[in-house]
Amino acid sequence: MATDGFTTCLWFDGQAQEAAEFYVSVFENSAISRITRYNEAGPGTTGDVWTVEFTANGQKFLALNGGPQFRFNEAVSFQIMCDDQAEVDHYWNRLAEGGREDACGWVQDKYGLFWQVVPRMILGWIGDPDPEKAQRATEAMLSMVKFDIGALQKAYEGR
Repeated sequence: MATDGFTTCLWFDGQAQEAAEFYVSVFENSAISRITRYNEAGPGTTGDVWTVEFTANGQKFLALNGGPQFRFNEAVSFQIMCDDQAEVDHYWNRLAEGGREDACGWVQDKYGLFWQVVPRMILGWIGDPDPEKAQRATEAMLSMVKFDIGALQKAYEGR
């Protein structure tokens, strides 16, 4: 059975092209590959954008202008693993533009999609076999909105 991998479909209410252009501007290895428009068969207005196929950070997406029936929520989010504070700051600041900052590295962008901006090393710190180190790192993590790698490392190390 042949497969072309997975494509994540994101449902928008008229902002599919704008959102795709935004995500392509945030992530490297990104591009819009195709835009389809409604035709005489409908269900939308002829000529309006129906779908936008794009790649963001190498991941395939389809942005669909499906209408107001459905909204994003926290049940589905995209996790961005970051190697340093500069990456955390870049993704956090861009995705929070016009959106909403939440706890523990979660941010909701201006289109309602949820993202987790996570320092890669935190998983090792909160999962450390030394329960005291893991507890300090976990407590520090739970107290933050945007992650501060330096503060997390100090807590993990007990400084």
